[in-house]
Amino acid sequence: METQSKASESLKKVHDMIEDIRIAMMTTVDEQENLVSRPMAVAQIDEHNDIWFFTKRSSPKVDQIDQNQHKVNLSFANADDSDYVSVSGTGQEVDDQAKIDELWNPQVKAWFPEGKEDPELILLKVHIDMAEYWSANDSKMVRFFQQATAAVTGSPPKMGDNEKVYN
Repeated sequence: METQSKASESLKKVHDMIEDIRIAMMTTVDEQENLVSRPMAVAQIDEHNDIWFFTKRSSPKVDQIDQNQHKVNLSFANADDSDYVSVSGTGQEVDDQAKIDELWNPQVKAWFPEGKEDPELILLKVHIDMAEYWSANDSKMVRFFQQATAAVTGSPPKMGDNEKVYN
């Protein structure tokens, strides 16, 4: 029971970090086996640990997800707070007008000028299979001092938390 609780707490931390960062670099594998990344705005991270994105139906990333066992990596970075998250997940396209209506906001219209009824508009859902995060606990000044001390002493500094979380 304690392991379940710890995993839930860790997933909650990942969830909160992603909500604070909001932009992910989504990596897929193309037809030539190249890793391809692009920035994507998170529309939602839900209670099932699914991360939702708006995208175009004809986007190469949709085919790449379909062709490569649906595997996706999402990377999130907040350099100001030294918070970083890497998510390995299973992606799928979702054509669900009710979910589009739920997640729609005026900023999305910049990419979909025809609005919620744009025939190119679909959702990508990435389910978290595993996430790893790095999070600094201290202020920038304390981190700077820890790095300076480490440079003098030769002992690596403890710069925060790092944990792998399985869903």
